[in-house]
Amino acid sequence: MTLVELEREYLALRQQSEAVRSYLDIPSKNKQLAVIEETIADPGFWNNQEASQKVMQERKRLEAFVAQDRSVSTLVSDIDTLFELGREGEDIGAELAREFDKLRKLVEHLETNMLLSGENDHCGAIVTIHPGAGGTESQDWAEMLLRMYLRWSERNGFSAAVTDRLEGEGAGIKSATVEIDGENCFGLLQSEIGVHRLVRISPFDANARRHTSFASVFVIPLIDDDVKIDIKTEDIRIDVFRASGAGGQHVNRTESAVRFTHIPTGIVVQCQNERSQHKNRAAALKQLRARLYEYEMDKRRAAEKKLEDSKADANFGSQIRSYVLAPYRMVKDLRSRYSVGDVDRLLDGDMEDMLHAYLVWKKTGKTFGETSKDDLAD
Repeated sequence: MTLVELEREYLALRQQSEAVRSYLDIPSKNKQLAVIEETIADPGFWNNQEASQKVMQERKRLEAFVAQDRSVSTLVSDIDTLFELGREGEDIGAELAREFDKLRKLVEHLETNMLLSGENDHCGAIVTIHPGAGGTESQDWAEMLLRMYLRWSERNGFSAAVTDRLEGEGAGIKSATVEIDGENCFGLLQSEIGVHRLVRISPFDANARRHTSFASVFVIPLIDDDVKIDIKTEDIRIDVFRASGAGGQHVNRTESAVRFTHIPTGIVVQCQNERSQHKNRAAALKQLRARLYEYEMDKRRAAEKKLEDSKADANFGSQIRSYVLAPYRMVKDLRSRYSVGDVDRLLDGDMEDMLHAYLVWKKTGKTFGETSKDDLAD
């Protein structure tokens, strides 16, 4: 690219960054931070630990927005300086490419947050994975998806805990539930609800034939503790049992795993990752509250398309995304039409571009490559 062409591309990116910075509304956030600082300075602030922790979390969230705005401003200034050097004849190609990439990724990250406006989008998420048609192949595929979400959580600094895991026969998992706690986790992971299809040369086939595997993913919000859900003791059947799989003698010899069945709705949750039955009870109760909250929200949104509609049979013709490892390598989302050739990077947790494309499609109805920046600002 010539310097003129680079400047033209930069102009579009800069306009995009200005629109994002306008959305951030930093002056308003600075005012909110000033109020929070006054609250923290109150001598009785730490008397209520639960309330004070929420205030500190809100301060951290606002400070992150301010820091991101500062980063955008700094990158724009640095790129402006590089162009000035380029006009004077200096070789700025490599450094300019690096700064462009930083600015593009930061702006896309902030745009993704702009697209999250649902009631529970800010919440953490409870992700449940089940293998579908394909036997051992699909069980292994379900474990690969579990690893992808755990790595995504790690890359983004979110806390993740596998609360339930049922090992497969020979390989993989029969089911798994993971709690991912972080800003906007539920809003981001809504794109994962549905059936995921894998095509690859089977590592379990001695004849090295291609196999197709399926796994279904469902996501519900990890609701805050201050949301009141009335759960009657007589409506719950509690079963305790020994945890399956690895975990040491204590886990395998004691009935530490817990299963809650909510009789009126038929909702079942279980937790077996902790050594203590008391801790497993607490985790299972938290999941049950989240499931019941989503159940009630679904009833209130009866006129709309419910999240459960995305839980199609894990089989041919019902997938939302295809992961092809042979004969070529590509991952394609069948809703947003976004595709990526670096399959290993995606399976290693680098999901940001895929999530962003889905959110754009959900907001605008347009597939990847069709959406203008004006659509995002509507």
